[in-house]
Order: sequence, then structure tokens, then C-alpha cells
Amino acid sequence: MTLRIYDDKIGGRLVEKPYPNAYFMDDGDIKECITYLKPPYGNGYYHEICFENVHIGFGNASLENKILLYFEADFESVEMHFSLKGKSSALSENFGYKVCFDSYQHNIIYAHQMCGQMEFDGQEMQILEINLAPDFFKRFLPEDSELFNIFRSSIDKQHSALIHPDHHKISLEMYQILNDIIHCDRKGVFKRIYLEAKVAELLLLQLEQLFKSKSSKSSILKKDEEKIYAVRDFIVNNLHQNCSLIDLAHRVGTNEFTLKKGFKELFGTTVFNFWNDIKMEHAKKMLLEGDLNINEISEIVGYKNPRHFSAAFKRKYNVIPSKIKNEFI
Repeated sequence: MTLRIYDDKIGGRLVEKPYPNAYFMDDGDIKECITYLKPPYGNGYYHEICFENVHIGFGNASLENKILLYFEADFESVEMHFSLKGKSSALSENFGYKVCFDSYQHNIIYAHQMCGQMEFDGQEMQILEINLAPDFFKRFLPEDSELFNIFRSSIDKQHSALIHPDHHKISLEMYQILNDIIHCDRKGVFKRIYLEAKVAELLLLQLEQLFKSKSSKSSILKKDEEKIYAVRDFIVNNLHQNCSLIDLAHRVGTNEFTLKKGFKELFGTTVFNFWNDIKMEHAKKMLLEGDLNINEISEIVGYKNPRHFSAAFKRKYNVIPSKIKNEFI
């Protein structure tokens, strides 16, 4: 099992990466490696985690210019692909057409011994992809859907294909799981158990959304969509702050009405419901996994008064912060 990447400009092979037998064989182990992107291509990293039936890869990169590379892979895989930022495309004889991803899109791809060219475009690129062994993936695929049956048939016939012709928007629930995968700091067998559960949960959300067959098209202008995602990113990275809707809108160069309407359409919730939910999720994680006290956690998630934090936490989880660990014993 080998992936090779070439760059004609520098002449020759850029990457040759063999994948371990753990991808198909269960030895109970988990393997990790990080590859760094360096000039003249840009700066960034790609982190890979591999264990039985599962290969997870995610990374960030700041690109100097558009990058065009050639690739070949001598194995088959089902890929859960999430394009978080930037644009990418791949052209292969297996598909006969160019598969393009823009920011905030996802899909599931079956690839059988692919070769062709791939292109990356964007000052900032961020992706997460999970490759599953095809027989393992088919265990999760429902049998009561024509869409899924066609995809299963493509796998059986070894015909590369997308599970759905249209890419879909990454939902807020998906974002939370993607974030959990990227920032997982467990080790060894505990990390494997955790990631296996997150991959299954993420696949469930993908299949449910794809089954509903709603494409990623929306009534929001592309320029406004990017601003709304920028607000989401600001919230995720600034849980301690408290801003008004007008402040958030002005921060990204839009107005209150566009932000309120667009956020609801893209994510199915209001800006402040999302902000509150993500604060409480982060607080819950710190309470369960860390050793910070309630006052410290309250401050981290933007509450000056710990009593107000405790009241908000109880409204969310129906238990006060000091008792949350008892719920998981």
C-alpha cells in the first residue's frame, strides 16, 4: 500500500509513503506521524493517525501560490472528506471528471487505485480526511436506500465514485467532532477507542445528511457565507469573550440582519445558542478531563461570576458543574 506524489516543476518524486499493515490487520496498535510543508510550497503540517481499518489525516497550510501535483495510489479506500478551508480539486481517469471541493464542504468518496493530478488553491488550507477499509465501511452502510445501494455496488465493482453527486455543508455537530479528533490528547489504546467512537459518530452524521439529499446550495451569497463562517471561527477561538451581534457582524464586515439570517440558515441555530452550547461543551470537557476548579473554568468560558456559569451549566445539562463527574461514574 503506497501513495506517491510528484511535482514536475522540481522533477521527480516528492513523497513516497507506504501505509502499515495495521490499516488492514489488527495488532492493537496505533501509529502516528506528522509531515511538514515547507517553502517553496508554503508552511503547514499534515498529521496522520492509523489503526485497524482506519486512517485519519488532517492538517493546515498557508500556501505561497496555487499548487499542482501528480499522484498515484495502489490501493482502494473509502474516504470521508472534509474541506474546512480553501479549494482543492482532483482529476483522475477513474472518475473521468474533476472532483472539486470548496470551503465548508464534505462528501464520501470511493477510490480504487487512483492516479492523476490534484490542485490546491487558497492562502489558507485546512482539511480532514478519514480513509476506511471498504469492507469495514460497508458494515455501516444502510441497505434501505437506493443512493447507498448504488455506492455499495460501485465498491463491489471497484468503480471509483462519490456517494452523492453534490457536496454537502459541514454541520455544527460535524465541526464539533472534527475539532475533538484534531485536538484529542489521549494516548495509546485510549486514544484508539476514543477516535473509533468519533469516526463512527461522524460517519453517522454524514450518512444521515446525505440520505436527506439536500445539496450544499443555499440562498446566501458566497461573500456573505464566508463572513458567517468567519464569525463561527471567531466564536470557537474566543470563548472567553462576550460580544453583541452588532460587534460580531462589524468584525467580519457585514450587518446584523445578514449575520442573524445566514447563521440560522447555515447552522440551524442562532449565533448565541451556538456560542452558549460550545462554551458549555468546552466547560464540560474541562470538568471531566482536567484539574481546573469551577472558578477557573468559569473565567475561561467568559463568565465573570461563577454562579452565573453554574446556572447556565445546569440549564444545559440539568446538573451543577461540581456534580458532573458523578454522572459519568
